[in-house]
Amino acid sequence: MDVISEVIGTIRAGRPSALRVRQSGTWGMYLPGIEGMGFHVVLKGTGWLITPSGQPVPLNAGDVVLVPHGVEHGLSHTAAWTIDGLPDLELPSAHPVTEPAAFDVVLGCYRLERGRIHRFLRELPPVITMSPDYDRHPETRMLIEMLVADMAEDLPGAAVSRSALVDLTLVHALRHARGHTRLGAWPEVTDPGIAAALNEMHTSAQRPWTLGQLSTIAGMSLTAFKRRFTLLVGTPPMTYLTDWRLTHSARVLRETKAPLAAIARQVGYSSEYAFANAFRRKFGIAPGRFRDRMTHEPTRPGRAPVPDAEQA
Repeated sequence: MDVISEVIGTIRAGRPSALRVRQSGTWGMYLPGIEGMGFHVVLKGTGWLITPSGQPVPLNAGDVVLVPHGVEHGLSHTAAWTIDGLPDLELPSAHPVTEPAAFDVVLGCYRLERGRIHRFLRELPPVITMSPDYDRHPETRMLIEMLVADMAEDLPGAAVSRSALVDLTLVHALRHARGHTRLGAWPEVTDPGIAAALNEMHTSAQRPWTLGQLSTIAGMSLTAFKRRFTLLVGTPPMTYLTDWRLTHSARVLRETKAPLAAIARQVGYSSEYAFANAFRRKFGIAPGRFRDRMTHEPTRPGRAPVPDAEQA
């Protein structure tokens, strides 16, 4: 069980989006905070990353900006602008842009409607800029090219391909970010007993697990297992199991039309009623309403790290 896989697994309970923005002349865009995780990839030109605190950061073609926990920030043609002075991002027209632009950027994100940002993401710097070595990692360049091509037109299966490409882009961004010296201390669960218990939770969430059963899988006493699990994972085992079940159920609600009763059984609840109560406690909304909001509500253009456009 590695941290990046777990992070991507939790944010996939949200709604993915990707948007391409082209700017020329005097331009700026304010991107306010959301509950979610975002990224930007500069395809062409130069600009500046504007944050509420700290100096503006220059951006060049190929640079990647990772926004681990959705803080407000902005992009601009000049370092002179402050975060408060940036204009709102204007969503691009539905008509194709034919004229060349000075600055070309992809904005992508996962917006969590009600969920919580993974604790490892909250521990990262609010905004991370990277200049990947595309010669050493040509797969990163190919991935970005695939994402841009997928966004160019709405083809059958776009909802699936866009989500997958946003997932992969975030995976590669996190891998690059992890290579940064400040991020090298990210813990991984290398203890074989704890890893075995985590694997059972993830692959067999439907089983009515008890703390005793999980400690037996880990090959530890109940007390030692609870203490070791909490130390390595950051939360007690049964709390982690509940969070995983409900996060997984949110993803199933978003991605499938499975009945609520079937989803309840899939994530280890004996009844739809018990599942709905637990889901409401975690997300603040009933599972049926959550599904409706994630799949049927119209997009509302807004000031967000990445607009929640219906392009993913």
